[in-house]
Amino acid sequence: MTIREKFDVDLHSLQDAVIELYNKTEIALTKSFEALNTRNIDLALQIFEEDRPIDRLEEEINDFAIMVITRQQPVATDLRRVIVSIKIASDLERLADYAVNIAKATIKIANEDYVKPLIHLNEMHKNVLEMLTLAIESYREEDVAKAKKVAELDDRIDELYGIVIKDLLSLTPDNSDKLTQISQLSFVARYLERAGDHITNIAESTLYLVKGRHYILND
Repeated sequence: MTIREKFDVDLHSLQDAVIELYNKTEIALTKSFEALNTRNIDLALQIFEEDRPIDRLEEEINDFAIMVITRQQPVATDLRRVIVSIKIASDLERLADYAVNIAKATIKIANEDYVKPLIHLNEMHKNVLEMLTLAIESYREEDVAKAKKVAELDDRIDELYGIVIKDLLSLTPDNSDKLTQISQLSFVARYLERAGDHITNIAESTLYLVKGRHYILND
């Protein structure tokens, strides 16, 4: 195997590890809302345990990327691929942290009936998962059009975030016994809004990979 062939194998291994991290993160985000909707404390606790392998995998990606840089001394496009893998892994790990935070909110709410149906929060969550799938597809396929579509979906998440916060604030005066729940649901909305920003970062990383320039999709 030539040096170039070995380098290509390393780059593919790096991408595969990022895709594996995406899969674990997507599962965590899905479970976090299953736990929230059903107020399933056991499932929420499971998300805590499953976050540790996600953290380790991100560290392994970083270590492997550094090894590739020091051993192969890549230039131009190859170096961008390594840098982008590190950046995307960081954003994915942060998304997994938001899943843990949502699980914590579920535990704090415990068995309370919800002050109102979680319709808009669930729509936010659905959009986050759609964005994440699209962002990873854009990275894997180096598809600029899909990367740009991610930013459009993020606009809807921002719009929904405003709706959720306004609704929750309007409930506060008549639900003094549910203030903890209202606060926790507000935090969940914020975690989803921030998740949208991190997924947009992944799309921006793809644009940098393909175009060799930094583009800001999040205003």
